[in-house]
Amino acid sequence: MSTSEPDASRSPEDRATPDALLHARTGTEVAPEDVVLATGRDVTPENLEWARRKIAAEGAAALDKLLP
Repeated sequence: MSTSEPDASRSPEDRATPDALLHARTGTEVAPEDVVLATGRDVTPENLEWARRKIAAEGAAALDKLLP
């Protein structure tokens, strides 16, 4: 028996995630909540204000810089 399996017989966990699903943004506006959550912080008024300032200064790149 061959060690390679056809894609149809492999479980979903064994398949690679398509590149299109790996991107964090789809061209939509970056929300302060997204930036806060990307840092692993809690969504608090202080953290949201920090994220708003970061977005104002860096634009959408504020989120891109935080994600792989």
